[in-house]
Amino acid sequence: MPKAYVYTRHGGPETEALVDVERPRPAAGQILVAVRAAGVNPVDWKLRGGYRRPGESEKTAFPVVLGGEVSGVVEETGEGVTGFAVGDEVFGNTVAGGYAEYALLPAAVTAHKPADLTFTDAATLPIAAATAYDGVRQLDLPAGATLLVTGAGGGVGAAALQIARAFGLRTVGVASDGKKDFVESLGAVHVPSGPGFAERVRAAAPDGVDGVYDLVGDPVLTEAATLLTDRSKLITAGAPPQTVADLGGARVERARTAAVLDDIARLVLAGELDPHVTQTFPLERAGEALRTVEDGHARGKIVIEVAG
Repeated sequence: MPKAYVYTRHGGPETEALVDVERPRPAAGQILVAVRAAGVNPVDWKLRGGYRRPGESEKTAFPVVLGGEVSGVVEETGEGVTGFAVGDEVFGNTVAGGYAEYALLPAAVTAHKPADLTFTDAATLPIAAATAYDGVRQLDLPAGATLLVTGAGGGVGAAALQIARAFGLRTVGVASDGKKDFVESLGAVHVPSGPGFAERVRAAAPDGVDGVYDLVGDPVLTEAATLLTDRSKLITAGAPPQTVADLGGARVERARTAAVLDDIARLVLAGELDPHVTQTFPLERAGEALRTVEDGHARGKIVIEVAG
């Protein structure tokens, strides 16, 4: 039987296990892929801990396979699926987990993987890079404007800094001192995180910032908002909708389309976006991969690689 890394109840790492599972069967509109790589994201451990996305059912059917983004090879297609065939190399968001040997993807928001894009890099794009891309596009700042990114040293932050530069923006990244070199390597001005960072931003960018992309949430979000005169240019992926609305801003609006994934893949192939995969782990060590992200000190992206 195929393997999957799951959590068996809400809680901490003690709820996780590598188990045998039935091979999934694709429903109408779905694709079954043999996973080659799975991206690891903070939302994975948050869901394990009991976090629920808006509108999500309060009932959870355990065990739950961890992971929301994968790359792999099409094994089977569900009823009504067109444009994909067995053997195609693809990447996208999962229907029900991706730390596994097999995963289901919704065909409508799955993209073909370019031959020159590795499975490992492709697996980092559907959540972190796509969230970054959607946010930068949503802000719609003109070329030459300055974008401030909080939480700039993580997977979404690193992608946002690079995508913003590809769109002709100047960038300022708020991150810990330990990530200074990393943030600067992405072409951004680094500002140390911690209370009072807004004053440090004003010193580093005396002409001000034109937009803020927050990836942390409060109290960082509230402090970052003080840097803007136009709060419509304040967005967050780190705080609830009402929190940012009270400040005059908005949540990131996710496009969740195959076209966005295609655009991001082109940025990678053009050398304008480096996924910055800093560590990889086999499926058997998925717990270590998740802990690396959960500890909050990871630079760039962590990926689980699954043997073909």
